[in-house]
Amino acid sequence: MKMKPQPLSKIALLTALLSFTCAAFGQAKTGAAAQAAPAKQQAKEWEKIPTPPLHPFHPAQPRRIELPNGMIIFLQEDHELPLIDGVARIRGGSRSVPAAKTGLMDIYGEVWRTGGTKTQTGDQLDDYLEVRAAKVETDAGGDSTSISLSCLKADFNDVFRVFADLLRNPEFRADKIDIARKGLYDAISRRNDEPSEIASRVSAQLAYGKNNPYARIPEYASVAAVTRQDLVDWHNSHVYPNNIIIGIVGDFDSATMEAKLRETFGSWEKGPSVATPQIDFDPAKPGIYLVKKTDVNQSLIRMVELGTRRDNPDYYAIQVFNEAFGGGFSSRLFKNIRSAKGLAYSVGGGVGTAFDHPGMERFAMGTKSASTAQSIEALYQQIDDLKTDPITPEEIKLAKDSILNSFVFNYDSPEKVLRERMAYEFYGYPSDFLERFRSGIEKVTAADVARIIPKYIHKDQLKVLVVGNPADFDKPLSTFGTVTDVDITIPPPAGATQEQGEKPQASDAAGEALAAKAVDAMGGESRLQSIKSLQTNFDLTQNTPQGDVQMKMQATLLYPDHLYISGGGEMGSFTVVATPDEGFMTAPGMGVRNLPASQKADTLQQIKRDLIYLGQHLHDPAFSFKSEGNEKIQNADAAVLSVNGPGVSLRWYVDPQSGRVLRESYEAAGPQGPAQAQTDFQDWKTAGGLTLPYKRTSSRDGKVVSTSQYTSIQVNPSISPKLFDKPVVEAQSK
Repeated sequence: MKMKPQPLSKIALLTALLSFTCAAFGQAKTGAAAQAAPAKQQAKEWEKIPTPPLHPFHPAQPRRIELPNGMIIFLQEDHELPLIDGVARIRGGSRSVPAAKTGLMDIYGEVWRTGGTKTQTGDQLDDYLEVRAAKVETDAGGDSTSISLSCLKADFNDVFRVFADLLRNPEFRADKIDIARKGLYDAISRRNDEPSEIASRVSAQLAYGKNNPYARIPEYASVAAVTRQDLVDWHNSHVYPNNIIIGIVGDFDSATMEAKLRETFGSWEKGPSVATPQIDFDPAKPGIYLVKKTDVNQSLIRMVELGTRRDNPDYYAIQVFNEAFGGGFSSRLFKNIRSAKGLAYSVGGGVGTAFDHPGMERFAMGTKSASTAQSIEALYQQIDDLKTDPITPEEIKLAKDSILNSFVFNYDSPEKVLRERMAYEFYGYPSDFLERFRSGIEKVTAADVARIIPKYIHKDQLKVLVVGNPADFDKPLSTFGTVTDVDITIPPPAGATQEQGEKPQASDAAGEALAAKAVDAMGGESRLQSIKSLQTNFDLTQNTPQGDVQMKMQATLLYPDHLYISGGGEMGSFTVVATPDEGFMTAPGMGVRNLPASQKADTLQQIKRDLIYLGQHLHDPAFSFKSEGNEKIQNADAAVLSVNGPGVSLRWYVDPQSGRVLRESYEAAGPQGPAQAQTDFQDWKTAGGLTLPYKRTSSRDGKVVSTSQYTSIQVNPSISPKLFDKPVVEAQSK
């Protein structure tokens, strides 16, 4: 580790003090050599300093109250500051939602608050709370939902009124549902951008089973299936006093607060109790699993298996093992794999525990691509060494000291103690579980740790996940056994595209005739079939919240699937290349960056929507053209034509007189998920035997996002295949 350079004055001062100390010590030793102790003996003097025992841990416990209707209340006074915080935890969460509605609780947890109450919109509540510097927030998790408040003591009555109203009378307004849905769409579209997110998601699926509710993830279809009535039904079936635990902490008098809560909630009638769902765990088979991600130069490695619960008698021994083996800077994994071998920039893990279901056993590493196999071997070796080189008493002591010395900081405030006590109530744990922890850790012996290792660490049962670029690995992963490729492709929104090999919709006579007329208007089928490449120059105006951005652009298209785009303006120059094998962009100062998979797919999608490309497939049996009535477009009574083929599904709006395509509409991946996109075609001109639109206006969800004005179109220019080659020197990825 490099030390931070100190100011010269400070370095000089330290040097002077050190010289003075050394000189003084030398004089003293010379003058009293007979009395001086050997240096080795003096070096051990610090070990004779007595270490006092840790102080007893008896945090102030909240007062527990149970109302006749089953509501549990915890009150924790804390008069240090004039603040009051509260939370209500309600039984029932995403693990109880049907798979087809995955994402329901994400929307519920957001719109419960943003949708407001029956008397105030969410925006009105924002204003009401903001002037009081207060918060009322809602959230949803795997086994519960919650609503919380935070405010000044003087504003508690006003803020609590909002809290209670939202708890019992949410409105779930439709416009806020749409916003929440688009936010989820955005998260889905970006979920493969970060390797760490991929590793976390896929490792959970391997440990629990892909269809297990603890591993399920929202998809476009499941999010689209959620309705307002689903949110209302969930609230009406779960939010009852006998399913709620409320905790209040802060500057208040407990007797006064109890009276207020009884007055507010005491007459609320009981409802149906929320049952704990029966959940099956179906882990993947042991083996090697690979997520190919070619835009990274590092590998993330996860070795996973099912863990256990916190009420397991082995819990304390597991905690000590986790700390000693993979818990921190002094752990075996860190010292041997990171420090000694220099293989991993991060490494650690252990046997996971959860309150009411098995946690996930996980050993995690991050390493450069070229040391992937070596890192796996090193971690395997550390697991094997546990049999011949067990955790030593010294390691046990160090691990226990680390746990106990940091333990109190996890519960060093009344609020932290309150939330922990609420968790024990929620999961049915003993009320003194927190106090038991210290004594439980202190009692763990080396024999206890040695006993639990073969019980929970099974090398032959581990699912080994690697997220990285196999082309750069030091050895093929098949060295360790059969490799299973994990498909992380994001299923498109329903009806967005027709997949390769899928049977197209049936064409009809009117549709085929209209498509033929559109092809004739562009120059005829034979001319379109002769087009191998196209190069266009155009002025692009990009509409942004900060204002219009002007750029000079050139696009080179090598049919059927190579696209090169270059551009420049006030923001600088750049290039984007997309082919079936590559997707990258370049810019000065940035080097070469791989396109995220979603962006590469969207770029290639532009080719499949190209007028010439679709016209070339007029008589391709994999494509269909179907008439769908008429619609007024650009002052013309346009005929609507549904166009479907491998990887494309859109509508053309065709002028039945001229045959020109006035507009295309399709569903596209926008910055906030699926968006209804359209491009209007105008200013038709002839170039190279083709008649094409020289002006194109693109919109998303009814808002214009860009306008392209073409200045030249060159048909069948000579294009070198090397134009699409990726430069050899690449910038470092994150």
